[in-house]
Amino acid sequence: MIPRIQNKRILSRLHKGKAVILLGPRQVGKTTLLRQIAGTLNDVLWMNADTLEIQNLWDTTSKSRLAAMIGKHDTIIIDEAQNIPKIGAKLKIIIDEFKAVQVIATGSSAFELADVLSEPLTGRKYALRLFPVSFEEMVRHQGFIEEISAMELRLIYGSYPDILMHPGEKVELLKELVNSYLYRDVLIYGNVKKPHKLVHLLQALAFQVGSEVSYTSLGNMLKMDNETIERYMDLLEKSFVIYRLGALRRNLRNEIKKGKKVYFYDNGIRNALINQFNPLNLRNDIGALWENYLMSERMKYLEYHGIYANRYFWRTHTQQEVDYIEEINGRMHAYEFKWSTTKKVSLPKNFIAAYPDSIFKVITPKNIEEFLLPATL
Repeated sequence: MIPRIQNKRILSRLHKGKAVILLGPRQVGKTTLLRQIAGTLNDVLWMNADTLEIQNLWDTTSKSRLAAMIGKHDTIIIDEAQNIPKIGAKLKIIIDEFKAVQVIATGSSAFELADVLSEPLTGRKYALRLFPVSFEEMVRHQGFIEEISAMELRLIYGSYPDILMHPGEKVELLKELVNSYLYRDVLIYGNVKKPHKLVHLLQALAFQVGSEVSYTSLGNMLKMDNETIERYMDLLEKSFVIYRLGALRRNLRNEIKKGKKVYFYDNGIRNALINQFNPLNLRNDIGALWENYLMSERMKYLEYHGIYANRYFWRTHTQQEVDYIEEINGRMHAYEFKWSTTKKVSLPKNFIAAYPDSIFKVITPKNIEEFLLPATL
């Protein structure tokens, strides 16, 4: 079993008068993690909201029904809570009326749980996210040298727990993940009438990782209007399949204003969508793989260490660009991602002039630890 960093973060937030909401893609280990945590607690009520029986129990929010369900349990865990309509308002009642009870809920989509994270539980919840296993978690589990040696595997097959635990079945498991789980919440909650269009959109996005995405170009290619493209992108983002990175636009007239890049939460998912599992020496997309990997891993690092950063890319209409920028406490940290360790890279002069106090680093396989590991493990 690979220890997860979020374990300690969840435990540190229990019994402080707030719900703990754990969000993340399906199959990344949310249930396994909470099973481990439940094993350390007393009097836990576990409810799997994927089942119709549990969903029916939550039809009413009367105090007497809730009291009967909770009984003498100190903790209630609701797995896949997005399946319960208006779950936010219902959890609010428990938190307000049963103050000794700790609520923990998980969700694999932000469709229903978007309400949980806004008005109903304002000031009443801790929201945490869990992703596929991180570089840091693997370093802690098996060692830095071993994880660096496995870098090609991570770039091609990703870091979902099942992939790591069953290395001989990588391709089969990834295809099962894509076919059985990837679109599940999108199809349930998104009212998608043409699922094949969704698949075609994802495949098109897989070929454009690290590049700006044009909704007009995608629409022309897929015979879809811009409004439908935007809706599908929103659905895919809410179900933790992809995420979008916006452009930094502050000081220069010729900075692009509305650009978006799209990344996948996991390289293995991206490669499974286009059925591309060739080794790195036979590929022409190594730059995209490296950038997607670093972007998703950095997201994990920021989340797990409670670092709050505004995240951007930067480009001008004259094609000057910076791969990735974090704004932390008002200061810009600019990064370029290069698989090659020999290429010389510097910041564009216009960027330096516009953001003179920026910190700049080039991230290659030779210094990945500076980007993805804390100073002391």
